[in-house]
Amino acid sequence: MTCANTATAFQRDWLKGLRARITDGAAFAFVNADTPHELFHFMDTPIVTNQWWSAVISAKQLAPHYFDRMEGLGFHAHLPRYSSLPLIAQMEGDFDRQPWGGLPAPAILCARASSDEHPRLFQLWAELTGAELHLLSAPATPDPTPDWWIHAREDWEDLYGTARLDLMVAEMEDLIAALERLTGRVFDHEGFAAYMARIDEQERVLDEVAQLIAEAAQCPMGIAEQMPNVMIPQWHRGSDWAMSHVRAFRDEVAGRIGRGDAICENERIRMMWIGAGLWFDTSFYRAFEETHGAVFVWSMYLPFAADGYIRADHGDPLRALAARVSAMNEQLHQPPWVNEWLVREARRWRIDVAVMLVPEHDRFSGYGSYFAREALVTAGIKVVEVHSDMVDPRDWDRAAMEARVSAALDELEAG
Repeated sequence: MTCANTATAFQRDWLKGLRARITDGAAFAFVNADTPHELFHFMDTPIVTNQWWSAVISAKQLAPHYFDRMEGLGFHAHLPRYSSLPLIAQMEGDFDRQPWGGLPAPAILCARASSDEHPRLFQLWAELTGAELHLLSAPATPDPTPDWWIHAREDWEDLYGTARLDLMVAEMEDLIAALERLTGRVFDHEGFAAYMARIDEQERVLDEVAQLIAEAAQCPMGIAEQMPNVMIPQWHRGSDWAMSHVRAFRDEVAGRIGRGDAICENERIRMMWIGAGLWFDTSFYRAFEETHGAVFVWSMYLPFAADGYIRADHGDPLRALAARVSAMNEQLHQPPWVNEWLVREARRWRIDVAVMLVPEHDRFSGYGSYFAREALVTAGIKVVEVHSDMVDPRDWDRAAMEARVSAALDELEAG
């Protein structure tokens, strides 16, 4: 677990250091996961990602308190929990309760309108903190291509559409102007091209890791370890630390495979976890190894690093960035984007059973589940749906969920 522990410690220490920088007058941005983080990084504006901070709050077992508070404040019951948890914590204002002392007020906020709720959530953040708000559009693709990953790395202009990319570039140029005012720096287009090339290099290393684990005779590293090794470098993508860490991650995985290490010596069933992480109970991912030899080998975070991020710049790195973010959430959650990608991944990783998180309070993440399930079943993959939430444990029944998955595993083994 060397690399996973290193990544987690780095992120914890980074946030503590960020608080010290802010105390000394530095500005930071609070942003959604599907926004162009690259612009903030390149302009030396630290970011805290909404969904990452939500996962940290949930992992610290604080979510029930805040969601009870949310209902007491009168918010409707179907507010997406993953995206709203940090706002409720900020509204309460008890920073001693929050992980690592909580967050100061950001200088700038950025969200993409990839669901109906996100713009309003960030408008409330702006009203609460006085931060400058930037909302990016999310227009639908009129003819989405199911096998999008084949085209996305090189042929993204035709895949995402010129009009959509024009709009995204224009909105990002407005964001760049705001960052120039905030930082006093001028955006360096040539330097940005080199920075984008480093990110593509980072994602290619993660692509190697994905292929190593997919092809391994036995899984050398479960998804609870994979996630911090992928996502924490993604929050710092293109940095020297991120590049160094993903290479160390690759070497650790290759070393485990070379030594014949396996997280379950009796592995006989390979599983994929579909959806965001179950952040308040990640030990669930190890629950079926002893009883069934069933290992969660796949989550979306590692394979999406290549398919969702690598974009050739074709001489225009800002437009390549528009291609990266213009359908990021849609490809992970919405039909037809997600259907064929999950089927391809299930075949590549030799998956027997897919466990699908269906967050009933998050319409964006949940509504595509039916179509993804049907595509997987048609491909011969057994699917177990888990109706729960990634950060709200109040309705989570661990014993009942284990029983449901175990029944499916028993049925599979019975043939």
